[in-house]
Order: sequence, then structure tokens, then C-alpha cells
Amino acid sequence: MLIAKACRFGGRVRSCVVKPLACFFTSSSMAKSKFEYVRSFETDDSCLRNCYIVVRLDGRNFHKFSEQHKFTKPNDNRALGLMSRSAHSVMAEMEDIIIAYGQSDEFSFVFKRTSNLFKRRASKLMTHVASQFSSSYVFNWKEFFGEQPLLYPPSFDGRVVLYPSNRNLRDYLSWRQADCHINNLYNTVFWTLVQRGGLTTTQAEDRLKGTLAADKNEILFSEFDINYNNESALHRKGTILIWEKRDETVTKRVKLPNEEEKEVPVTRSRRRVQDHHCDIIGDQFWEEHLDILEADNC
Repeated sequence: MLIAKACRFGGRVRSCVVKPLACFFTSSSMAKSKFEYVRSFETDDSCLRNCYIVVRLDGRNFHKFSEQHKFTKPNDNRALGLMSRSAHSVMAEMEDIIIAYGQSDEFSFVFKRTSNLFKRRASKLMTHVASQFSSSYVFNWKEFFGEQPLLYPPSFDGRVVLYPSNRNLRDYLSWRQADCHINNLYNTVFWTLVQRGGLTTTQAEDRLKGTLAADKNEILFSEFDINYNNESALHRKGTILIWEKRDETVTKRVKLPNEEEKEVPVTRSRRRVQDHHCDIIGDQFWEEHLDILEADNC
């Protein structure tokens, strides 16, 4: 709104138009207030550059969650499938993730070294991964568990760790896969002793105290005719998710010179997230997928 004001020019009084004071301030300056100083309390949590950023999620109190939702022991393929589907959702949202690894109730997501997503802020990356994963878990529950109700929403906690070299990152992923093997071997023997051997959970726990991997394999083979190496690779190795280009053929209608339309197959290459259940501790996987890791600078 304009304001009329009496102005004096050369001894004569004339009417002139004056803009209100507020018109001389930008919207950004108007937004400032005496309370804005609280922003100075925020800490800079940007991740160090030239490092792989790993966000690992773990199910919170999933022992209770699996009991109340009657997960099959020692492995529930529905639950593992739902975890994988949720991880797919995360990777589809953030293409800077070059590889993800999951087992049981955990999933690790690796961001490429050069990623500048969310300005590499650890809190932003972790919370976005956790919220996308959790919401996808709830959203896709019915697809895997059918009419079995979700009694309460699951919870996942997260952490961010930086790895500066390819060897560090590979050792991290090897550690998680080794953990998968150790836990799955124990759980396979434990629940076999309970479900087929007739032991109570306490008796099975006592039986396995102090045993090594060879002892557990011997119990499975000699007492239950189970060769652990023949168990599902999904259970023994976990799930690896990577981006791969795959050709797909679609039908497309094209117009011919004689104005006649015809359906013709068209092949195109698309980048998709693919599941693998294989060894990532050795070199073979990495030699077959050279595009995953970025070259070390040193």
C-alpha cells in the first residue's frame, strides 16, 4: 500500500507518494528473528569425503517381534523376503547406493565414495534410509504374510560408518557375511535338536556350549543326515543387492510407410537392482562385478 505524504520542495508544500518501510525488506530478511541464534547449536555431521558411507540398520527387539508374529525357526523365508523387498525400496530411492548386504534382521547400505547426497550429512542419510526401509516393511507386509496381521510396527535403529579403502569396505562386508554363517549354523543345529531331536531349548543350548563349527556340522550330518552345505544359500550367505543392466523386450506399435500399424519387439537395456546369494569374502564376486568399487587413490 502506498502512503501520501506532504513534502516540501523549494519552500512550497506538495503531495508526494512514499513506499511503506516494509517494501524495502526482502522476504529472507523478514524471516529472520531474534530466535534464529538457536541454529548455531546444530553440529556439522558431514561425512568425510573420499570414503564409502555405510548405513547399517538393525531390527530393534526383533527376537520379541519374531516370536509374536510366529516366524518359522530357524529361518522364515517370508520375513527374509520382506527385508529384501524393503532394501530394494531404499536402493530405488537412492541410486548412490552401490551395494547392499542383508541377513536376519539387518541390512547394510553402501554409498559410493563420490556421493554428495544430502551434502553427505550422516543424520540425513541414516534417517532417510531408516524411514524408507521401515515404511516399506509395513507397506509390503501383506504381500509376504498374507492375512496374518501385523500386530505392531517394527522398529529399526541405524548407524553410519566410513570406510576409506576398498579393502576396508570388503573386510566390513566379509565380517557381516561371516557373522551370517556363524549365526545360521548355530541356529540350524539348535532348532534341529529341538524340532527333530526332541530337546528343550535349554538342553539344546547346553549341548552346543563350547562346540566349534566342525562339531556342529558333525551333529547335523551324523544325527540328522543333514549336509549343511546343501542348505539354502539365502540362509547361509545372506542377500547381496547390486545394480545390473538387464535387457528386456517390449512390444511397440510402429507405423509403416503404407500407413499400416504393426507390433514389433523392441529390446532395451535397463538398470535394475538384482539379488545374489553367494560368497563375497573371496575374490570371484568382485572380479565379476568390477564396476561396484571405485579405484583407490593411493
